Amino acid sequence: MLAVRLENGIVKVRERPRPRRPEGFALIRLLEAGICNTDLELQRGYYNFGGTPGHEFVGEVVEADSSDLVGQRVVGEINLACGKCEWCAKGLGRHCPRRTVLGIVKHPGAFRELLTLPERNLHRVPRGISTEQAVFVEPLAAACEILDQVRIPAGTRVAVLGDGKLGLLVGQVLKAHGAEVHQYGRHKDKLRIATNAGIEARVARKLPQSEYGLVVDATGSSDGLRQAVQMAKPRGTVVMKSTVHGVVRLDSAPVIVNEITLVGSRCGRFEPALRLLRTRQVNVENLISEILPLKDAPLAFRRAAAPGVLKVLLKA
Repeated sequence: MLAVRLENGIVKVRERPRPRRPEGFALIRLLEAGICNTDLELQRGYYNFGGTPGHEFVGEVVEADSSDLVGQRVVGEINLACGKCEWCAKGLGRHCPRRTVLGIVKHPGAFRELLTLPERNLHRVPRGISTEQAVFVEPLAAACEILDQVRIPAGTRVAVLGDGKLGLLVGQVLKAHGAEVHQYGRHKDKLRIATNAGIEARVARKLPQSEYGLVVDATGSSDGLRQAVQMAKPRGTVVMKSTVHGVVRLDSAPVIVNEITLVGSRCGRFEPALRLLRTRQVNVENLISEILPLKDAPLAFRRAAAPGVLKVLLKA
């Protein structure tokens, strides 16, 4: 089978043996997968990664212990928890200290023709959701995680800093929740997607200071957190959504003096994301820049890293 290999920043496609399916796991044939900013950060050296990346995917179950899963289109939660520790007992397997992570930590990712995941990680894709839409379930779930972490009453003025893939999803999720969303970015064409979703979008020539009770940093930039802190009111909250390779420098004085709450935010539950797609409260099709075959993964990574490009999909 074909599999993408990322090593020392170089993306290659190789023939690999068919993976073995352990008990409790499903063998899944890849349909489509998305290249996200985390994959690009892995290429830049994040986690000193070497192996098969990819964690945003839709596949068809080929083999499983549960026969009713076979033939189903599925998406999969990316954290493989031990199921035995205190974190898992609390339903927080995403923080299991013994977890592996699909395409990131010690579990080969989805950029291959066949992959394996525990059956408990899988969610069926409803018929009304296309395969291209379903690729966005994982990042959309990450956007929805904010709603599980921070109380946001309807009508709350919220700033989303960043007009990339995740930032545009965050803006739409918060808008669907009832917030008054102001999106700041650098690209008029990307911000148009936010505008079409009913969001007030602005080119970030000069960012406001101390104006918002809640600011989401989704810039993917090492400078984004500093900018978000400056935009937050005293006793405001900054949600950190950027995954950046390397050290992020931050002057802690404004955080302390203004008593800003910093909230780290990562993966989320898939159920809210599937519901938003099923009820068409978010538009993800406009985020797709290009679809390329798996064999062209090196080109796809180059395209995904190019300025102005949003989501590049790999099709098996």
